[in-house]
Amino acid sequence: MKVVLSWSSGKDSAWALYKLKQSPDVEVIALLTTFNQAFGRVAMHAVRRELVLAQAEEAGLPLWEVPLPWPCSNSDYECLMKAACERAIGEGATHIAFGDLFLEDVRQYRERQLENTGLKPLFPLWHLPTDELARAMISAGIKAKITCVDPKKLDRSFAGRDFDSAFLNGLPAGIDPCGENGEFHTFVYSAPVFRSDIRVQTGEIVERDGFVFADMCDLGR
Repeated sequence: MKVVLSWSSGKDSAWALYKLKQSPDVEVIALLTTFNQAFGRVAMHAVRRELVLAQAEEAGLPLWEVPLPWPCSNSDYECLMKAACERAIGEGATHIAFGDLFLEDVRQYRERQLENTGLKPLFPLWHLPTDELARAMISAGIKAKITCVDPKKLDRSFAGRDFDSAFLNGLPAGIDPCGENGEFHTFVYSAPVFRSDIRVQTGEIVERDGFVFADMCDLGR
């Protein structure tokens, strides 16, 4: 299987890449990321484009960028993703992989979007227990920062923190340990699939459009 991995810049993407690389019948050929064209950042994660480029470099894979207009209608999004699928087919891909964990509606949407494209969806982390998964990531060397918090679900003080055991132990009851319900999003700066760490520090923390965002600043390597 030749696989393009949907890459959000977060821990689930990094872990999905780690798991895919352990499969002898899988070759990951590229990372695919959508960016808000107006701001040069990953949607929701709010990670700067240059940091995602650094992740791809450390993973030793090309980054396929999909610039999204702002605002972006659903039809605009689907048209741009169709073009990305055509590129994948043109470069020999057979599958697109996603780091989704358990949201059935999200999975069904992805499956519908890939119908008749010639590509099959792949979900290497599907239905893994999220508490065990979160702790397995940390034990294996995944290091990440919390870049976005939904303050309706999780206190804003969690923005900018490290995704580590202390973070997990401090989560209120009812919060998914992997943030799969949108409670939080992350940026991975160290992972078993990276050649070296990406040096970052937490910058400004702002509240915008109902979410709390922690900016990540590249310290260089």
